[in-house]
Amino acid sequence: MQINNGPISADERGKPVRQISHFVFLKTLGEGTFGKVKLAMQGITKQKVAIKILEKSKIHDKMDIDRIAREIKILKKVRHPYIIQLYQIIETSNELYLVMEHANSGELFDYIVKNGRVDDLTALKFFRSILDGVEYLHSNGVCHRDLKPENMLLEKKTENLKIIDFGLSNLYSKPTDLLETACGSPCYAAPEMIAGKAYKGLEVDIWSCGIILYAMLCGYLPFEDPDTDKLYKKIINC
Repeated sequence: MQINNGPISADERGKPVRQISHFVFLKTLGEGTFGKVKLAMQGITKQKVAIKILEKSKIHDKMDIDRIAREIKILKKVRHPYIIQLYQIIETSNELYLVMEHANSGELFDYIVKNGRVDDLTALKFFRSILDGVEYLHSNGVCHRDLKPENMLLEKKTENLKIIDFGLSNLYSKPTDLLETACGSPCYAAPEMIAGKAYKGLEVDIWSCGIILYAMLCGYLPFEDPDTDKLYKKIINC
């Protein structure tokens, strides 16, 4: 596969664009610890995709290497209408490019902020999508561990949600298997995780789904506090 890492053309304003394989980068969608996520277009089909660019020079720690490998393994494994799809992986000497499905209407978080809350019927539709996707993950031995509105993207054409970001996800053999790593966003974390106890992946994901439902219907979170210790106490005491 031929790789072109330099400018290949200019847009209507004369700004250079870059490409990887047949994908031309359009703009940056976001930035993470190990690189950027860019909107790109397939040069032949004109299909828009999101490309997650991982810079190898930023990945040193063995835990980070294992986490990225696990994320890719999960993305290769799952295929579901309410879960973002991995299309292709392209590797160069300096970067790893994850070519993924592009959901074009932004985050559920932004939708809630913009509208104040989600009306009941729309919330029902969204929540059904979330539960359907989470049930599929659990049936395939995947625990997401970071379910939140920021990790739910809206798809304009179908008005469905797509679950994204499996960077903190883990795999298990049996539903009764216990996990120990506390991770994810504190406001959406289950009490047992906050308390530092071993936990069942399925149960902490379901807890997070409940927090998301509350946030959609009310427009604010059930547990909030700028003081992390006070926030943890609120969650543990429910």
